[in-house]
Amino acid sequence: MAWDFSTDPAFQQKLDWVETFCKEKVEPLDYVFPYAVRSPDPVVKAYVRELQQEVKDEGLWAIFLDEELGGPGFGQLKLGLLNEVIGRYGSAPQMFGAAAPDTGNMEMLAAYGTEEQKKRWLEPLLNQEMFSAYSMTEPQGGSDPNLFRTHAMRDGEEWVINGEKWFTSAGRVADILFVMCTNGMFVVPRETPGVEIMPEPRNHNHIKYKDVRVPLDHLLGPEDGAKVLAQRRLGGGRIHHAMRTIAQCKLAFDMMCERALSRQSHGQIIGEHQMVQEKIADSYAAIRMLRLFVLETAWKIDNTSTAEARTDIAAVKFTMAKVLREVSFNALHILGSLGTTDLTPIQAMYAAAPTMGIADGVDEVHKATVARRVLKEYRPHEGHWPTEYIPAKREEAWKKMQPVLDANPELKQSAENYKKYLARRR
Repeated sequence: MAWDFSTDPAFQQKLDWVETFCKEKVEPLDYVFPYAVRSPDPVVKAYVRELQQEVKDEGLWAIFLDEELGGPGFGQLKLGLLNEVIGRYGSAPQMFGAAAPDTGNMEMLAAYGTEEQKKRWLEPLLNQEMFSAYSMTEPQGGSDPNLFRTHAMRDGEEWVINGEKWFTSAGRVADILFVMCTNGMFVVPRETPGVEIMPEPRNHNHIKYKDVRVPLDHLLGPEDGAKVLAQRRLGGGRIHHAMRTIAQCKLAFDMMCERALSRQSHGQIIGEHQMVQEKIADSYAAIRMLRLFVLETAWKIDNTSTAEARTDIAAVKFTMAKVLREVSFNALHILGSLGTTDLTPIQAMYAAAPTMGIADGVDEVHKATVARRVLKEYRPHEGHWPTEYIPAKREEAWKKMQPVLDANPELKQSAENYKKYLARRR
């Protein structure tokens, strides 16, 4: 496929519709009815369903699922462009049936679930009749599966799960938990006896599993297949997350530029001060570079596979955290004291940046992954000197050029003269 940095007109119309829909309907709803999607009020819930039906009528519901899994099958590139729009608005992902952690869990169910499992859990998740959480990381092992201890033991017609999980986002309000064990991925209803959710932290929950019993058919995918399922879940999800991060960065950038033209200091607008200009220029370049990197990675996935693009996916993950941290920091400083308050989105963005570098695996782990995979493409040089050691390169060049020089005496004389000139300089 040839390089192309444009969006086809038909899909651009979809993006334009999404932008208008979010600006005119989703954003106002966020301010009037925060958390409207999970509201118990039947009137609010009915209005949310109306908006979601508009999304479905446009063919944009559950946009993250491939066509063979029951979704629109846009592919990662188009999906990334969509997430760049909806990532600017708080509840937009839920309005499009594409909010984490349900997205990844639904993708695992769609790809690896039995027909009965899909009927029992996937359909209600797609219809937002239930919600889920992903229970993966552990207190002692972080996000490294090789250090996990949570295990399921078979006992007759049941699995018995014992272990401890940490940072299970939205676990407290989930109907079902996808629990990653050392020997498989299990679906556990939150109210199952033995599931103990600790009081703190409130949003990213600490959960203890003590002799938790679930039927045999609650194993998702093959036994000992948890790592494969996790990679399926996290690979494409990081692209969606990165594009939503870019949306947040662009929002912060818009705010800093507006502020730079609106405030004065020492007789001129602050946008004319070089330190403010530097922050704007650095932020602009960082956002543009990240955006192109993410879209290229999405393009690679579409044309190869998630596994083939694993190096770039890992690099995207730690780069997006860095860019969010830098851009939100610059925006906060340009907004001044206002930027430190909760009266604009900036403070929340800046506070979220460290979490971004930890969630879905700490940045250091992803950097190590990138380095190891990149180094596999290289070989050590022979002897003391690197491949680009100039004296050796020059000697090799003379050997390669010798037939040409022997056939052209004048050219050979020029080469000899230049060789003497270089020797004198040394």
